[in-house]
Amino acid sequence: MDNLDSEQRDAVQQLRGLLDAQQHYDTDVLISVLQSVNWDVRNATELLLDSPPQESHSESPLDTPFDYPPQPPIEPLGRAGGRGVLRSFTDTVLAILSLPLNVATGILRFILSILRVPFLTFNFGSNTYRPPRHSSDSRGAIRRWITALEEETGAFNIKSTAALATGFDNRPSTSRRHTYPPTNPESARVLPDFFDGTYDEVLDICQKEARIACVVLVSQEHDDVTTLTDPNLVRIMNDNNFVVWGGDVRDRIPWDASQKLQATTYPFVAFLALQPRRNPSTSSHSSLSPVVTILSRHAGPSVPDSAPTSAETLVNHLEQQLLPRVNPFLARHKTQLQERERDRLLREQQDRAYRDSQRRDRERIEARIRAEREEAERLRREEEARREQERLLQAERERQECITRLRCQWRRWMRRSVVPPEPRGPGSIRLAIRLHGGGRVVRTFPSTSTVTALYAFADIQTIPSTMPPQDDPEHPPEGPAEGGVEVLDKHIQSQTEDPESWWGFKLSLSYPRREIKWAANTTLVMAGLKNGEQLVMEATNSSGNGRNPGGHHSDDEYESDSD
Repeated sequence: MDNLDSEQRDAVQQLRGLLDAQQHYDTDVLISVLQSVNWDVRNATELLLDSPPQESHSESPLDTPFDYPPQPPIEPLGRAGGRGVLRSFTDTVLAILSLPLNVATGILRFILSILRVPFLTFNFGSNTYRPPRHSSDSRGAIRRWITALEEETGAFNIKSTAALATGFDNRPSTSRRHTYPPTNPESARVLPDFFDGTYDEVLDICQKEARIACVVLVSQEHDDVTTLTDPNLVRIMNDNNFVVWGGDVRDRIPWDASQKLQATTYPFVAFLALQPRRNPSTSSHSSLSPVVTILSRHAGPSVPDSAPTSAETLVNHLEQQLLPRVNPFLARHKTQLQERERDRLLREQQDRAYRDSQRRDRERIEARIRAEREEAERLRREEEARREQERLLQAERERQECITRLRCQWRRWMRRSVVPPEPRGPGSIRLAIRLHGGGRVVRTFPSTSTVTALYAFADIQTIPSTMPPQDDPEHPPEGPAEGGVEVLDKHIQSQTEDPESWWGFKLSLSYPRREIKWAANTTLVMAGLKNGEQLVMEATNSSGNGRNPGGHHSDDEYESDSD
Protein backbone atom coordinates (compact mmCIF):
# COMPACT_ATOMS: atom_id res chain seq x y z
CA MET A 1 0.00 0.00 0.00
CA ASP A 2 2.88 2.37 0.65
CA ASN A 3 3.95 2.26 -3.01
CA LEU A 4 0.47 3.19 -4.32
CA ASP A 5 -0.78 6.67 -5.09
CA SER A 6 -4.00 8.12 -3.69
CA GLU A 7 -6.20 7.00 -6.62
CA GLN A 8 -4.89 3.45 -6.41
CA ARG A 9 -5.48 3.33 -2.63
CA ASP A 10 -9.04 4.56 -3.15
CA ALA A 11 -9.59 1.82 -5.75
CA VAL A 12 -8.34 -0.83 -3.29
CA GLN A 13 -10.61 0.47 -0.52
CA GLN A 14 -13.59 0.66 -2.89
CA LEU A 15 -13.02 -2.91 -4.08
CA ARG A 16 -12.64 -4.14 -0.48
CA GLY A 17 -15.90 -2.44 0.48
CA LEU A 18 -17.73 -4.17 -2.36
CA LEU A 19 -16.37 -7.62 -1.48
CA ASP A 20 -16.22 -7.66 2.32
CA ALA A 21 -19.95 -8.18 2.47
CA GLN A 22 -19.43 -11.66 1.02
CA GLN A 23 -15.89 -12.77 1.98
CA HIS A 24 -12.50 -11.37 2.95
CA TYR A 25 -9.69 -10.90 0.43
CA ASP A 26 -6.02 -10.31 1.09
CA THR A 27 -4.75 -6.82 0.20
CA ASP A 28 -2.00 -8.28 -2.02
CA VAL A 29 -4.62 -10.27 -3.96
CA LEU A 30 -6.78 -7.18 -4.48
CA ILE A 31 -3.79 -5.14 -5.68
CA SER A 32 -2.69 -7.87 -8.13
CA VAL A 33 -6.23 -8.18 -9.54
CA LEU A 34 -6.57 -4.40 -9.93
CA GLN A 35 -3.20 -4.24 -11.69
CA SER A 36 -4.29 -6.97 -14.12
CA VAL A 37 -7.40 -4.95 -15.15
CA ASN A 38 -5.64 -1.57 -15.23
CA TRP A 39 -7.18 -0.47 -11.89
CA ASP A 40 -10.76 -0.82 -13.11
CA VAL A 41 -12.85 -1.53 -9.95
CA ARG A 42 -15.84 -2.79 -11.94
CA ASN A 43 -13.84 -5.33 -13.95
CA ALA A 44 -11.97 -6.43 -10.83
CA THR A 45 -15.25 -7.01 -8.98
CA GLU A 46 -16.64 -9.11 -11.84
CA LEU A 47 -13.36 -11.03 -12.04
CA LEU A 48 -13.32 -11.91 -8.34
CA LEU A 49 -17.04 -12.70 -8.07
CA ASP A 50 -16.75 -15.02 -11.09
CA SER A 51 -14.66 -17.44 -8.99
CA PRO A 52 -15.32 -16.76 -5.29
CA PRO A 53 -12.86 -18.06 -2.71
CA GLN A 54 -13.53 -21.31 -0.92
CA GLU A 55 -14.04 -21.65 2.80
CA SER A 56 -10.91 -22.56 4.70
CA HIS A 57 -10.98 -25.68 6.87
CA SER A 58 -9.25 -26.83 9.98
CA GLU A 59 -7.64 -29.85 8.33
CA SER A 60 -3.86 -29.86 8.05
CA PRO A 61 -2.27 -28.95 4.69
CA LEU A 62 -1.07 -32.52 4.28
CA ASP A 63 -4.59 -33.90 4.52
CA THR A 64 -6.19 -31.13 2.44
CA PRO A 65 -3.74 -30.04 -0.29
CA PHE A 66 -6.21 -27.51 -1.72
CA ASP A 67 -9.34 -25.69 -0.66
CA TYR A 68 -12.57 -27.55 -1.34
CA PRO A 69 -15.64 -28.37 0.79
CA PRO A 70 -15.52 -31.74 2.59
CA GLN A 71 -17.04 -34.55 0.59
CA PRO A 72 -19.60 -36.96 2.00
CA PRO A 73 -18.09 -40.40 2.56
CA ILE A 74 -18.58 -42.90 -0.24
CA GLU A 75 -20.25 -46.03 1.03
CA PRO A 76 -18.40 -49.03 -0.45
CA LEU A 77 -20.29 -51.81 -2.14
CA GLY A 78 -21.12 -54.74 0.07
CA ARG A 79 -21.05 -52.89 3.41
CA ALA A 80 -22.24 -54.85 6.46
CA GLY A 81 -25.94 -54.65 7.19
CA GLY A 82 -27.27 -56.47 4.13
CA ARG A 83 -27.62 -53.40 1.88
CA GLY A 84 -24.76 -54.54 -0.40
CA VAL A 85 -26.56 -57.79 -1.31
CA LEU A 86 -29.86 -55.98 -1.94
CA ARG A 87 -28.21 -53.33 -4.15
CA SER A 88 -26.33 -56.00 -6.13
CA PHE A 89 -29.58 -57.83 -6.87
CA THR A 90 -31.33 -54.56 -7.86
CA ASP A 91 -28.43 -53.59 -10.16
CA THR A 92 -28.56 -56.96 -11.87
CA VAL A 93 -32.31 -56.75 -12.55
CA LEU A 94 -32.09 -53.18 -13.86
CA ALA A 95 -29.12 -54.04 -16.07
CA ILE A 96 -31.04 -56.97 -17.68
CA LEU A 97 -34.16 -54.89 -18.29
CA SER A 98 -32.27 -51.90 -19.76
CA LEU A 99 -29.89 -53.94 -21.94
CA PRO A 100 -31.86 -53.64 -25.25
CA LEU A 101 -32.46 -49.94 -24.76
CA ASN A 102 -28.78 -49.35 -23.89
CA VAL A 103 -27.70 -51.16 -27.07
CA ALA A 104 -30.04 -49.06 -29.21
CA THR A 105 -29.02 -45.77 -27.60
CA GLY A 106 -25.35 -46.77 -27.90
CA ILE A 107 -25.67 -47.31 -31.66
CA LEU A 108 -27.58 -44.06 -32.06
CA ARG A 109 -25.02 -42.15 -29.97
CA PHE A 110 -22.18 -43.61 -32.05
CA ILE A 111 -23.82 -42.48 -35.32
CA LEU A 112 -24.56 -39.00 -33.95
CA SER A 113 -21.05 -38.64 -32.55
CA ILE A 114 -19.64 -39.23 -36.06
CA LEU A 115 -21.94 -36.52 -37.37
CA ARG A 116 -20.95 -34.21 -34.49
CA VAL A 117 -24.55 -33.89 -33.33
CA PRO A 118 -25.14 -33.45 -29.56
CA PHE A 119 -27.12 -36.29 -28.05
CA LEU A 120 -28.66 -36.48 -24.61
CA THR A 121 -27.69 -39.82 -23.10
CA PHE A 122 -30.13 -41.75 -20.95
CA ASN A 123 -28.13 -44.07 -18.77
CA PHE A 124 -30.70 -46.54 -17.54
CA GLY A 125 -29.60 -48.56 -14.62
CA SER A 126 -26.55 -46.38 -13.91
CA ASN A 127 -27.97 -44.28 -11.10
CA THR A 128 -26.44 -46.57 -8.53
CA TYR A 129 -22.85 -46.42 -7.38
CA ARG A 130 -20.30 -48.01 -9.76
CA PRO A 131 -16.99 -48.87 -8.20
CA PRO A 132 -13.99 -47.73 -10.32
CA ARG A 133 -11.83 -50.23 -12.11
CA HIS A 134 -8.90 -51.44 -10.05
CA SER A 135 -5.44 -51.29 -11.61
CA SER A 136 -2.13 -52.27 -10.09
CA ASP A 137 -0.34 -49.74 -12.29
CA SER A 138 -1.87 -46.27 -11.86
CA ARG A 139 0.50 -44.71 -14.37
CA GLY A 140 -0.33 -47.44 -16.88
CA ALA A 141 -4.03 -46.58 -16.69
CA ILE A 142 -3.31 -42.90 -17.37
CA ARG A 143 -0.99 -43.77 -20.26
CA ARG A 144 -3.62 -46.07 -21.79
CA TRP A 145 -6.19 -43.27 -21.58
CA ILE A 146 -3.78 -40.83 -23.27
CA THR A 147 -3.07 -43.37 -26.01
CA ALA A 148 -6.79 -43.99 -26.54
CA LEU A 149 -7.33 -40.23 -26.66
CA GLU A 150 -4.72 -39.89 -29.42
CA GLU A 151 -6.26 -42.73 -31.39
CA GLU A 152 -9.77 -41.31 -31.01
CA THR A 153 -8.90 -37.73 -32.01
CA GLY A 154 -6.12 -38.52 -34.50
CA ALA A 155 -4.07 -35.77 -32.83
CA PHE A 156 -0.43 -35.65 -31.87
CA ASN A 157 0.98 -35.10 -28.40
CA ILE A 158 2.69 -31.71 -28.39
CA LYS A 159 5.92 -32.83 -26.69
CA SER A 160 5.84 -36.61 -26.41
CA THR A 161 8.62 -37.41 -28.90
CA ALA A 162 10.03 -34.08 -30.07
CA ALA A 163 13.38 -35.75 -30.75
CA LEU A 164 11.90 -37.88 -33.53
CA ALA A 165 11.76 -36.53 -37.06
CA THR A 166 8.49 -34.83 -37.83
CA GLY A 167 6.12 -36.22 -40.43
CA PHE A 168 3.34 -38.70 -40.93
CA ASP A 169 3.53 -42.39 -41.62
CA ASN A 170 1.18 -45.35 -42.01
CA ARG A 171 1.71 -46.75 -38.53
CA PRO A 172 -1.01 -46.61 -35.85
CA SER A 173 -1.69 -43.21 -34.31
CA THR A 174 -0.10 -44.24 -30.99
CA SER A 175 3.28 -44.50 -32.72
CA ARG A 176 2.92 -41.20 -34.62
CA ARG A 177 4.17 -38.03 -33.01
CA HIS A 178 4.60 -34.52 -34.26
CA THR A 179 6.13 -31.34 -32.88
CA TYR A 180 4.14 -28.14 -32.43
CA PRO A 181 3.19 -26.25 -34.51
CA PRO A 182 2.53 -28.83 -37.21
CA THR A 183 3.78 -28.29 -40.73
CA ASN A 184 0.23 -28.49 -42.06
CA PRO A 185 -2.20 -27.07 -39.46
CA GLU A 186 -5.24 -27.86 -41.58
CA SER A 187 -4.59 -31.60 -41.61
CA ALA A 188 -2.76 -32.13 -38.32
CA ARG A 189 -4.05 -31.56 -34.81
CA VAL A 190 -2.21 -31.56 -31.50
CA LEU A 191 -3.05 -32.43 -27.92
CA PRO A 192 -1.65 -30.86 -24.77
CA ASP A 193 1.37 -32.45 -23.14
CA PHE A 194 -0.46 -34.74 -20.69
CA PHE A 195 1.28 -35.65 -17.46
CA ASP A 196 1.09 -39.42 -16.94
CA GLY A 197 1.50 -39.44 -13.16
CA THR A 198 -1.07 -39.46 -10.40
CA TYR A 199 -3.36 -36.67 -9.26
CA ASP A 200 -1.37 -36.19 -6.06
CA GLU A 201 1.77 -35.72 -8.15
CA VAL A 202 -0.02 -33.01 -10.14
CA LEU A 203 -0.79 -31.18 -6.91
CA ASP A 204 2.82 -31.60 -5.85
CA ILE A 205 4.02 -30.03 -9.13
CA CYS A 206 1.66 -27.09 -8.63
CA GLN A 207 3.01 -26.65 -5.11
CA LYS A 208 6.71 -26.94 -5.90
CA GLU A 209 6.90 -25.36 -9.37
CA ALA A 210 4.08 -22.78 -9.06
CA ARG A 211 2.39 -23.99 -12.26
CA ILE A 212 -1.26 -23.96 -13.24
CA ALA A 213 -2.91 -27.38 -13.51
CA CYS A 214 -5.66 -28.34 -15.94
CA VAL A 215 -7.54 -31.50 -14.90
CA VAL A 216 -9.74 -33.21 -17.50
CA LEU A 217 -12.12 -35.98 -16.44
CA VAL A 218 -14.41 -37.98 -18.72
CA SER A 219 -16.83 -40.84 -18.23
CA GLN A 220 -17.91 -43.73 -20.41
CA GLU A 221 -21.11 -41.97 -21.46
CA HIS A 222 -19.60 -38.47 -21.81
CA ASP A 223 -16.15 -38.74 -23.38
CA ASP A 224 -16.22 -35.92 -25.94
CA VAL A 225 -12.72 -34.41 -25.69
CA THR A 226 -12.46 -32.69 -29.07
CA THR A 227 -12.05 -29.43 -27.17
CA LEU A 228 -8.51 -30.53 -26.27
CA THR A 229 -7.47 -30.41 -29.94
CA ASP A 230 -8.31 -26.73 -30.34
CA PRO A 231 -5.06 -25.01 -31.42
CA ASN A 232 -5.74 -21.81 -29.45
CA LEU A 233 -6.39 -23.71 -26.23
CA VAL A 234 -3.32 -25.90 -26.72
CA ARG A 235 -1.18 -22.86 -27.47
CA ILE A 236 -2.32 -21.00 -24.35
CA MET A 237 -1.66 -23.97 -22.08
CA ASN A 238 1.70 -24.66 -23.72
CA ASP A 239 2.84 -21.02 -23.62
CA ASN A 240 1.89 -20.69 -19.95
CA ASN A 241 3.50 -24.03 -19.00
CA PHE A 242 0.30 -25.70 -17.76
CA VAL A 243 0.55 -29.18 -16.27
CA VAL A 244 -2.30 -31.05 -17.98
CA TRP A 245 -3.66 -34.25 -16.46
CA GLY A 246 -6.74 -36.31 -17.16
CA GLY A 247 -8.37 -39.70 -17.09
CA ASP A 248 -11.50 -41.80 -17.21
CA VAL A 249 -13.44 -41.91 -13.94
CA ARG A 250 -13.80 -45.67 -14.39
CA ASP A 251 -10.19 -45.90 -13.20
CA ARG A 252 -9.29 -45.58 -9.55
CA ILE A 253 -7.04 -42.49 -9.67
CA PRO A 254 -9.37 -40.33 -11.83
CA TRP A 255 -12.31 -41.48 -9.71
CA ASP A 256 -10.59 -40.26 -6.53
CA ALA A 257 -9.79 -36.97 -8.26
CA SER A 258 -13.43 -36.55 -9.32
CA GLN A 259 -14.54 -36.97 -5.70
CA LYS A 260 -12.07 -34.37 -4.49
CA LEU A 261 -13.05 -31.95 -7.26
CA GLN A 262 -16.80 -32.55 -6.73
CA ALA A 263 -17.24 -33.58 -10.37
CA THR A 264 -20.79 -34.71 -11.09
CA THR A 265 -21.16 -33.86 -14.79
CA TYR A 266 -18.83 -34.92 -17.56
CA PRO A 267 -16.76 -34.00 -19.42
CA PHE A 268 -15.28 -32.03 -16.53
CA VAL A 269 -12.45 -29.48 -16.65
CA ALA A 270 -10.91 -27.81 -13.59
CA PHE A 271 -8.04 -25.34 -13.24
CA LEU A 272 -5.91 -25.35 -10.10
CA ALA A 273 -3.01 -23.21 -8.92
CA LEU A 274 -1.36 -21.79 -5.84
CA GLN A 275 -3.21 -18.96 -4.17
CA PRO A 276 -2.75 -17.10 -0.86
CA ARG A 277 -4.57 -18.51 2.11
CA ARG A 278 -7.76 -16.63 2.92
CA ASN A 279 -8.53 -16.27 6.60
CA PRO A 280 -11.02 -13.60 7.66
CA SER A 281 -9.73 -13.65 11.26
CA THR A 282 -6.38 -12.11 10.33
CA SER A 283 -5.46 -8.99 8.39
CA SER A 284 -2.03 -10.03 7.12
CA HIS A 285 -1.18 -13.25 5.35
CA SER A 286 2.35 -12.54 4.12
CA SER A 287 3.82 -15.06 6.56
CA LEU A 288 1.49 -17.92 5.50
CA SER A 289 2.45 -20.24 2.66
CA PRO A 290 0.03 -20.40 -0.29
CA VAL A 291 -2.14 -23.44 -0.92
CA VAL A 292 -3.29 -25.17 -4.11
CA THR A 293 -6.78 -23.86 -4.84
CA ILE A 294 -9.49 -24.76 -7.34
CA LEU A 295 -9.66 -21.69 -9.57
CA SER A 296 -12.65 -22.73 -11.69
CA ARG A 297 -14.76 -25.74 -12.65
CA HIS A 298 -16.33 -26.37 -16.06
CA ALA A 299 -18.69 -29.29 -16.62
CA GLY A 300 -21.08 -30.20 -19.39
CA PRO A 301 -21.14 -30.56 -23.16
CA SER A 302 -18.55 -29.01 -25.46
CA VAL A 303 -20.93 -27.93 -28.21
CA PRO A 304 -22.09 -25.36 -29.22
CA ASP A 305 -19.38 -22.68 -28.80
CA SER A 306 -21.19 -21.26 -25.77
CA ALA A 307 -21.19 -24.64 -23.98
CA PRO A 308 -19.37 -24.86 -20.61
CA THR A 309 -16.47 -26.97 -21.91
CA SER A 310 -16.23 -25.65 -25.46
CA ALA A 311 -12.87 -24.43 -26.66
CA GLU A 312 -14.10 -20.86 -27.11
CA THR A 313 -15.48 -20.73 -23.56
CA LEU A 314 -12.28 -22.08 -22.02
CA VAL A 315 -10.03 -19.79 -24.09
CA ASN A 316 -12.05 -16.71 -23.15
CA HIS A 317 -12.03 -17.76 -19.50
CA LEU A 318 -8.25 -18.26 -19.49
CA GLU A 319 -7.36 -15.08 -21.36
CA GLN A 320 -9.83 -12.69 -19.72
CA GLN A 321 -10.18 -14.00 -16.18
CA LEU A 322 -7.94 -16.77 -14.94
CA LEU A 323 -4.51 -15.81 -16.30
CA PRO A 324 -4.76 -12.07 -15.44
CA ARG A 325 -5.82 -13.00 -11.93
CA VAL A 326 -3.35 -15.81 -11.23
CA ASN A 327 -0.18 -14.94 -13.15
CA PRO A 328 0.88 -11.92 -11.01
CA PHE A 329 0.84 -13.96 -7.82
CA LEU A 330 2.50 -16.98 -9.45
CA ALA A 331 5.26 -14.76 -10.84
CA ARG A 332 5.99 -13.40 -7.37
CA HIS A 333 5.82 -16.86 -5.86
CA LYS A 334 8.18 -18.29 -8.49
CA THR A 335 10.63 -15.55 -7.67
CA GLN A 336 10.40 -16.51 -4.00
CA LEU A 337 10.86 -20.18 -4.89
CA GLN A 338 13.95 -19.35 -6.92
CA GLU A 339 15.37 -17.33 -4.06
CA ARG A 340 14.68 -20.18 -1.64
CA GLU A 341 16.31 -22.64 -4.03
CA ARG A 342 19.37 -20.42 -4.32
CA ASP A 343 19.52 -20.16 -0.53
CA ARG A 344 19.20 -23.94 -0.21
CA LEU A 345 21.94 -24.57 -2.74
CA LEU A 346 24.12 -22.01 -1.00
CA ARG A 347 23.58 -23.71 2.34
CA GLU A 348 24.39 -27.09 0.82
CA GLN A 349 27.56 -25.70 -0.71
CA GLN A 350 28.52 -24.13 2.59
CA ASP A 351 27.87 -27.38 4.49
CA ARG A 352 29.81 -29.37 1.93
CA ALA A 353 32.64 -26.87 2.04
CA TYR A 354 32.67 -27.06 5.84
CA ARG A 355 32.92 -30.85 5.82
CA ASP A 356 35.64 -30.74 3.18
CA SER A 357 37.47 -28.14 5.23
CA GLN A 358 37.40 -30.37 8.28
CA ARG A 359 38.80 -33.26 6.31
CA ARG A 360 41.51 -31.13 4.77
CA ASP A 361 42.41 -29.71 8.14
CA ARG A 362 43.12 -33.19 9.49
CA GLU A 363 45.31 -33.92 6.49
CA ARG A 364 47.13 -30.60 6.74
CA ILE A 365 47.96 -31.10 10.41
CA GLU A 366 49.82 -34.32 9.61
CA ALA A 367 51.86 -32.79 6.76
CA ARG A 368 52.24 -29.21 7.99
CA ILE A 369 55.83 -29.42 9.27
CA ARG A 370 57.12 -31.01 6.09
CA ALA A 371 55.17 -28.57 3.94
CA GLU A 372 56.55 -25.60 5.88
CA ARG A 373 60.14 -26.74 5.38
CA GLU A 374 59.56 -27.33 1.67
CA GLU A 375 57.84 -23.97 1.35
CA ALA A 376 60.70 -22.16 3.09
CA GLU A 377 63.25 -23.82 0.82
CA ARG A 378 61.18 -23.01 -2.25
CA LEU A 379 60.81 -19.38 -1.21
CA ARG A 380 64.56 -19.11 -0.62
CA ARG A 381 65.32 -20.45 -4.10
CA GLU A 382 62.69 -18.23 -5.67
CA GLU A 383 64.07 -15.20 -3.87
CA GLU A 384 67.60 -15.94 -5.08
CA ALA A 385 66.35 -16.46 -8.61
CA ARG A 386 64.30 -13.27 -8.44
CA ARG A 387 67.25 -11.23 -7.22
CA GLU A 388 69.48 -12.66 -9.92
CA GLN A 389 66.84 -11.91 -12.55
CA GLU A 390 66.42 -8.38 -11.28
CA ARG A 391 70.17 -7.86 -11.34
CA LEU A 392 70.39 -9.06 -14.92
CA LEU A 393 67.42 -6.95 -15.97
CA GLN A 394 68.88 -3.90 -14.27
CA ALA A 395 72.22 -4.44 -15.98
CA GLU A 396 70.50 -4.86 -19.31
CA ARG A 397 68.42 -1.72 -18.76
CA GLU A 398 71.54 0.25 -17.87
CA ARG A 399 73.33 -1.08 -20.92
CA GLN A 400 70.40 -0.22 -23.19
CA GLU A 401 70.14 3.24 -21.63
CA CYS A 402 73.85 3.78 -22.18
CA ILE A 403 73.53 2.64 -25.81
CA THR A 404 70.49 4.85 -26.27
CA ARG A 405 72.25 7.90 -24.84
CA LEU A 406 75.35 7.21 -26.93
CA ARG A 407 73.29 6.75 -30.12
CA CYS A 408 71.38 9.93 -29.36
CA GLN A 409 74.69 11.79 -29.02
CA TRP A 410 75.85 10.32 -32.34
CA ARG A 411 72.59 11.37 -34.02
CA ARG A 412 72.83 14.93 -32.72
CA TRP A 413 76.48 15.14 -33.82
CA MET A 414 75.55 13.75 -37.25
CA ARG A 415 72.83 16.39 -37.57
CA ARG A 416 75.47 19.07 -36.96
CA SER A 417 78.55 17.69 -38.76
CA VAL A 418 77.57 14.89 -41.21
CA VAL A 419 74.31 15.83 -42.93
CA PRO A 420 75.20 18.34 -45.68
CA PRO A 421 73.10 21.45 -46.28
CA GLU A 422 70.65 21.35 -49.14
CA PRO A 423 72.17 22.70 -52.39
CA ARG A 424 70.27 25.25 -54.47
CA GLY A 425 71.93 24.82 -57.83
CA PRO A 426 71.58 22.17 -60.51
CA GLY A 427 73.26 18.79 -60.30
CA SER A 428 71.62 17.80 -57.00
CA ILE A 429 69.71 14.64 -56.17
CA ARG A 430 66.24 15.02 -54.65
CA LEU A 431 65.12 11.99 -52.64
CA ALA A 432 61.93 11.18 -50.67
CA ILE A 433 62.15 8.89 -47.65
CA ARG A 434 59.14 7.19 -46.05
CA LEU A 435 60.02 6.65 -42.40
CA HIS A 436 59.19 3.38 -40.67
CA GLY A 437 56.86 5.23 -38.29
CA GLY A 438 54.65 6.39 -41.17
CA GLY A 439 56.08 9.89 -41.78
CA ARG A 440 57.66 11.14 -44.99
CA VAL A 441 60.54 13.57 -45.59
CA VAL A 442 62.06 15.02 -48.76
CA ARG A 443 65.72 16.12 -49.00
CA THR A 444 67.99 17.41 -51.71
CA PHE A 445 71.57 16.10 -51.57
CA PRO A 446 74.63 17.21 -53.51
CA SER A 447 75.63 14.76 -56.19
CA THR A 448 78.89 14.18 -54.28
CA SER A 449 77.12 13.15 -51.07
CA THR A 450 77.76 9.65 -49.77
CA VAL A 451 75.47 6.88 -48.63
CA THR A 452 76.68 7.66 -45.08
CA ALA A 453 75.16 11.15 -45.32
CA LEU A 454 71.90 9.62 -46.61
CA TYR A 455 71.75 7.13 -43.71
CA ALA A 456 72.66 9.89 -41.27
CA PHE A 457 69.83 12.08 -42.56
CA ALA A 458 67.33 9.22 -42.13
CA ASP A 459 68.75 8.45 -38.67
CA ILE A 460 68.41 12.00 -37.31
CA GLN A 461 64.66 11.93 -37.98
CA THR A 462 64.29 10.02 -34.69
CA ILE A 463 65.75 12.86 -32.60
CA PRO A 464 63.06 14.19 -30.24
CA SER A 465 61.71 17.63 -31.03
CA THR A 466 62.68 18.75 -27.52
CA MET A 467 66.38 18.69 -28.54
CA PRO A 468 66.99 21.78 -30.74
CA PRO A 469 69.81 21.75 -33.34
CA GLN A 470 71.70 24.63 -31.71
CA ASP A 471 72.45 22.41 -28.70
CA ASP A 472 74.00 19.60 -30.77
CA PRO A 473 77.60 18.65 -29.77
CA GLU A 474 80.50 19.82 -31.96
CA HIS A 475 82.60 16.70 -31.42
CA PRO A 476 81.66 13.03 -31.81
CA PRO A 477 81.11 10.97 -28.62
CA GLU A 478 84.07 8.69 -29.51
CA GLY A 479 87.09 8.87 -31.79
CA PRO A 480 88.91 11.93 -33.15
CA ALA A 481 87.60 15.32 -32.17
CA GLU A 482 87.71 16.69 -35.69
CA GLY A 483 86.11 15.37 -38.89
CA GLY A 484 82.76 14.49 -40.35
CA VAL A 485 81.75 11.63 -42.63
CA GLU A 486 85.24 10.06 -42.46
CA VAL A 487 85.10 9.87 -38.65
CA LEU A 488 81.65 8.24 -38.78
CA ASP A 489 82.79 5.71 -41.43
CA LYS A 490 85.81 4.68 -39.35
CA HIS A 491 83.71 4.39 -36.19
CA ILE A 492 81.12 2.12 -37.86
CA GLN A 493 83.83 -0.05 -39.42
CA SER A 494 85.52 -0.41 -36.02
CA GLN A 495 82.41 -1.86 -34.39
CA THR A 496 82.15 -5.62 -33.90
CA GLU A 497 78.54 -5.67 -35.11
CA ASP A 498 77.62 -5.28 -38.74
CA PRO A 499 76.73 -1.79 -40.03
CA GLU A 500 73.06 -2.61 -40.43
CA SER A 501 72.83 -3.48 -36.72
CA TRP A 502 74.62 -0.28 -35.77
CA TRP A 503 72.25 1.87 -37.80
CA GLY A 504 69.20 -0.12 -36.68
CA PHE A 505 67.48 0.25 -40.04
CA LYS A 506 67.97 -0.16 -43.74
CA LEU A 507 66.98 1.85 -46.82
CA SER A 508 65.40 0.42 -49.95
CA LEU A 509 64.02 1.76 -53.20
CA SER A 510 60.22 1.51 -53.23
CA TYR A 511 60.02 0.61 -56.94
CA PRO A 512 61.68 -1.34 -58.30
CA ARG A 513 62.41 -2.97 -54.99
CA ARG A 514 66.16 -2.72 -54.28
CA GLU A 515 68.05 -2.39 -51.00
CA ILE A 516 70.57 0.46 -50.67
CA LYS A 517 73.22 -1.11 -48.45
CA TRP A 518 75.52 1.12 -46.42
CA ALA A 519 79.15 1.19 -47.52
CA ALA A 520 81.92 3.57 -46.59
CA ASN A 521 83.16 6.07 -49.16
CA THR A 522 80.23 5.32 -51.54
CA THR A 523 78.51 8.23 -53.26
CA LEU A 524 74.82 8.34 -54.06
CA VAL A 525 75.62 8.07 -57.77
CA MET A 526 77.73 4.98 -57.15
CA ALA A 527 74.83 3.49 -55.17
CA GLY A 528 72.61 3.92 -58.24
CA LEU A 529 70.36 6.63 -56.83
CA LYS A 530 68.78 9.13 -59.18
CA ASN A 531 66.93 12.36 -58.77
CA GLY A 532 63.27 11.97 -57.73
CA GLU A 533 63.53 8.43 -56.42
CA GLN A 534 61.70 7.30 -53.32
CA LEU A 535 63.18 5.30 -50.45
CA VAL A 536 61.62 3.30 -47.64
CA MET A 537 63.13 3.17 -44.14
CA GLU A 538 62.73 -0.23 -42.45
CA ALA A 539 63.72 -0.84 -38.81
CA THR A 540 65.83 -3.93 -38.19
CA ASN A 541 66.40 -3.99 -34.40
CA SER A 542 65.66 -2.12 -31.19
CA SER A 543 68.89 -0.17 -31.27
CA GLY A 544 67.74 1.69 -34.37
CA ASN A 545 65.14 4.41 -34.64
CA GLY A 546 62.82 3.97 -31.70
CA ARG A 547 60.79 7.12 -32.20
CA ASN A 548 59.67 9.26 -35.06
CA PRO A 549 58.94 12.83 -34.02
CA GLY A 550 58.01 13.72 -37.55
CA GLY A 551 61.14 15.62 -38.62
CA HIS A 552 61.00 17.96 -41.59
CA HIS A 553 58.09 17.22 -43.92
CA SER A 554 57.98 18.46 -47.46
CA ASP A 555 54.99 20.54 -48.37
CA ASP A 556 55.22 19.99 -52.11
CA GLU A 557 53.07 17.64 -54.18
CA TYR A 558 55.77 14.93 -54.44
CA GLU A 559 54.27 11.66 -53.20
CA SER A 560 55.99 8.31 -52.54
CA ASP A 561 54.67 4.86 -53.39
CA SER A 562 53.54 2.61 -50.58
CA ASP A 563 55.18 -0.73 -49.87
